[in-house]
This record gives sequence, C-alpha cells and structure tokens, in this order.
Amino acid sequence: MAQSAVGPEIERAIQLLARLPGLGPRSARRAALALIKKKEALMQPLAKALAEAAEAVSVCTICGNIDSENPCTICTDPRRDPAILVVVEDVGDLWALERAAATRGRYHVLGGVLSPLDGIGPDDLNIAALVARVRADAMSEVILAMNATVEGQTTAHYITDQLAGTGAKVTRLAHGVPVGGELDYLDDGTLAAAMKSRTPF
Repeated sequence: MAQSAVGPEIERAIQLLARLPGLGPRSARRAALALIKKKEALMQPLAKALAEAAEAVSVCTICGNIDSENPCTICTDPRRDPAILVVVEDVGDLWALERAAATRGRYHVLGGVLSPLDGIGPDDLNIAALVARVRADAMSEVILAMNATVEGQTTAHYITDQLAGTGAKVTRLAHGVPVGGELDYLDDGTLAAAMKSRTPF
C-alpha cells in the first residue's frame, strides 16, 4: 500500500473537497494545494466564511430557497410579483434564474423530480405545499421551470394535473434553439422542439 505524501489533516481536507460536485481526487488535491499555498490570503478567510455560512444558512420555510434569512430575501422582497410563481427542481436552478434576472416573480423549490426508478414519488417532493400555496395565495400564473429531461417533464405534467382547478395559468419554459446556437450542432430533439414551439417573427 502506497504511503500518503501528506499528513492526515491535509488528506482529510482533500477527501472532503473530492466530495464536491465537479471535483475528483486530482482536482481536490490541486484545490487543497492552492489553498495551502495561500493560507493567509485564501484558506483562512475561506474557513471563516464557511464556518459563518454553516451557522447562518437555513432553508426558507415558504419557498425552499437557501439563505441567511428565513423567510428568504426573495420571499420578503416587496418588489416581487406575488401572483407569479416559478417552480424549479433545486436551489441551483433558482440561483441560475436569478443570475439571469429572468423573472420578478417568486419561487417554489420542489427538492428534486419524480423518479420511480430511484423511489422518488410525489410525497418526497414539495408538491403538496406548492398546490396549497397556489390555492392560498391565488396565483395568476405558475411557471414550470423544469429541466428538459424525462423526469423533469414527467414532474411538470404531474404538477399541471395537480394544479387543475386552482384558477392559475400553468406555463413552461420554451424549448428549442439556444441564443447563439447553430442548427448544425443541435441534437434532433432540440430541433424538433424548436420547430414545434416556433413564434411569429
């Protein structure tokens, strides 16, 4: 068995870094080495910021967003349109829409998608809370911002059925040609969706 070139504390840091999405063992070692080389400028401030975040961060009891306030800053923002609700699979999707400044509505995080093969059913997601929220707040529109996967679209169809009779208009994100995309490089499914969802010029 090969002996580790680093002490147990550093090895533990590398193992924890390797658990992050997008970081394998090699990337984790490079990240750990970069942190160690810049201990005062990077490692210590990062450790402090992580400790403070771990202490302060909570899940919003209204929408499921992650924030240092509960309810979160989006739910309490008076400039948001309370009649529009954007449904996303995970917090990362919410953050992506916020970065793009794509909507001034409010959000609802499902916490995943329906996946019978993985044993994830409606009771494992925040669907019941979504339906109750749409009814209680008399939403005029629910935008299903689901990923264009089989599971995402299955979840969207299920939610649409559950929202029938609430009076809310249910819409979904457009699918098709991305901005800056070239037709020759797109897959068949994307091209078919773009043709089906064509709009007046």
